[in-house]
Amino acid sequence: MTTIRQQRFDEERALYSVRDLLIKDCVFDGPADGESALKECRDVVVEDCRFCLRYPFWHDKKLRIERSEITESCRAAIWYCDSVEIRNSNLHGIKAVRECSDVRIEGCDIVSAEFGWFIRGMTMEQCRAESEYFMMRSDHLGFRDVRFKGKYSFQYVTDSVFERCTFDTKDAFWHGKNILVRDSIVRGEYLAWYSENVTFERCKIVGTQPFCYCKGLRLVDCEMIDTDLAFERSEVEANLLAPIVSIKNPLSGRIRVPAVGEIIRDIDGAEGEIITDA
Repeated sequence: MTTIRQQRFDEERALYSVRDLLIKDCVFDGPADGESALKECRDVVVEDCRFCLRYPFWHDKKLRIERSEITESCRAAIWYCDSVEIRNSNLHGIKAVRECSDVRIEGCDIVSAEFGWFIRGMTMEQCRAESEYFMMRSDHLGFRDVRFKGKYSFQYVTDSVFERCTFDTKDAFWHGKNILVRDSIVRGEYLAWYSENVTFERCKIVGTQPFCYCKGLRLVDCEMIDTDLAFERSEVEANLLAPIVSIKNPLSGRIRVPAVGEIIRDIDGAEGEIITDA
């Protein structure tokens, strides 16, 4: 593997289509303001580098990035790539990762609007993320120990597992399908509307109007804190460990809960069973 060390690149396609390359302690910035520095590359390792110019990694295969910085000015940094590892790095440019497959992200700080669209297989561990429309229309995600803050996260996500995460978000998991959330905290409004086959195990759920218009919804030993108007028009099986403010028109299934402040049934066909300790 060839090594490039302590250089500055700012020209268009500066390292286009390189193979078997280690890039270390380099900066991609300068007056030429060139785009697509590492487009169409393969078997590239990047360590301790800084990227300020647009579109540096497109259509790459077998890419590894460590201890590096994607700055705010580095737009759409990693698109259409396959087999990507990113560790201990800052991903701070808008739309930083999209339409990639087989991605692993670990120990990273992510501040990137519209991050992670159309991903086909991603694991993310021990990361902090801020975004809007985070991970939209992606599948086969495996998140563990991820702290997220933002709006409209995980919309249309399928076949994914989230463990020991903390999500502070609005409109999360809308239209999600085949999802498991385990041992996590989810704060926000309008959680998981229109979802199908979504399961929450041992989770704490906080916020108004969760779980409406759901099919195949399961809650296993969860707490719902300050939640009202829950389960409207949903098919649900739930075992809740704490009282809930209100439940509205569950279509079918069974909800076990210590107590409910208010049960609202004001439409025909809302036949979900509610069992309380009272």
